[in-house]
Amino acid sequence: MARFPLGRAFLVLSLALLVAIVASITIGAETVSPVRVLSAFATGWGSDQEAWTLVVHYRIPRTLVGIAVGASLGVAGALIQAYTRNPLADPGILGIGAGAAFATILAVGAGWAATTAALVWPSLIGALVAMFLVLLLSATGRGPATPVRMTLAGVALAAVLQGITTAVRLSDPEVFERFRSWSVGSIAGRGLDDLLAVAPFVVTGLVIALFLIKPLNAVALGEEVASSLGTDVERVRLGTVASVALLVGAATAVAGPIVFVGLMIPHAVRLLVGNDHTRIIPLSVLAAPCLVLAADTVARVLMPLREAPVGVVTAFLGAPVLIWLIRDRRVNTQ
Repeated sequence: MARFPLGRAFLVLSLALLVAIVASITIGAETVSPVRVLSAFATGWGSDQEAWTLVVHYRIPRTLVGIAVGASLGVAGALIQAYTRNPLADPGILGIGAGAAFATILAVGAGWAATTAALVWPSLIGALVAMFLVLLLSATGRGPATPVRMTLAGVALAAVLQGITTAVRLSDPEVFERFRSWSVGSIAGRGLDDLLAVAPFVVTGLVIALFLIKPLNAVALGEEVASSLGTDVERVRLGTVASVALLVGAATAVAGPIVFVGLMIPHAVRLLVGNDHTRIIPLSVLAAPCLVLAADTVARVLMPLREAPVGVVTAFLGAPVLIWLIRDRRVNTQ
């Protein structure tokens, strides 16, 4: 049952995103007041060179990257939960983010240039292969691929890939030094070049997701029911896999494996507007960046003299949510 009409939910989330953007631009190791930011924009670089450089060259690109990463992970999580009918599904829990990170680290170890533009393709391939492996492992053996089996397969795959990834990184610490913060999720130091490198993949993934919204409502009733209603289930499956791989691969290439965003956001939106995916998926585009930007802002001031990776903050917030979901009797995982 929806608690908010669609228009009101859209307004609330839009205002929340605006607040998160302002906080992301103004708060950090050096706080820049909104008045100072507006003054710098109004009068140009010469009036307040320090504020102009900090805001325009560092914080605005970082904020835009956070919006793209958040939207990607939020929509990917909503798609996975809708298609698998698994309330515990998430790119991180199902090992998709770990697959993207594993392929990225292998590419760096093989001598690929350590830039977002160069690493986005290995990340996409890793996400795609990991998703196929989870679907395959959960369907192997006796019985159907239940949500619990998918979750267990994803957790096992993620553990294996993370172990191998750590071993590869430790084999040559100098090569992987710059990936220390990336490996737990971070958008610090990301610029417009990084955003432009992944933007085509993010946009393509979001466009595919828009075409999947109505079919996913039918698939949520069961594949047999969806087929009887005229839904091409195979096309929905391939579209979901493609969209999730594009979104998670792009987000991981630029920011590393940020966990729990795809788990928390669809549930939060579902509490606001109900179970209709024509509402959940579009509103996740607004809600997920709020979480990523808020976590990134907290990460900047959490520890004096240094920044905590944003992935650490989202994990700190997401773990209690996961425990609550597991304990909640209303959550059906059978």
